[in-house]
Amino acid sequence: MKLIIAIVQDEDASNLISSLMNDRFSVTKLASTGGFLRSGNTTLLLGVEDDRLEAAMGIIKKICVSRKQIEVFPSPAMGAMGMYTPYPVEVTVGGATVFIMDIAEFHKI
Repeated sequence: MKLIIAIVQDEDASNLISSLMNDRFSVTKLASTGGFLRSGNTTLLLGVEDDRLEAAMGIIKKICVSRKQIEVFPSPAMGAMGMYTPYPVEVTVGGATVFIMDIAEFHKI
């Protein structure tokens, strides 16, 4: 048995959870916050049998695709004078960060 920990963007979470549950995967949802953009993320926990691992990963890869987005950040050059001028920066968002761990025991009580 494996434990999948998938950290996905909030925008993808609902569709991903629905797709996983439609394929009979049990999912636990945890709210989390990303470090770089400080935007909302969702962390999903899935316990899967070894023979179902590729099916779960296929769903995650299909739903959680990377995409470009424009974010506005304050200009660091103006910070010394006490004024900040916003400037747009293109960043890549989406995708998923996935950890897969072996599980020695599993109990559902």
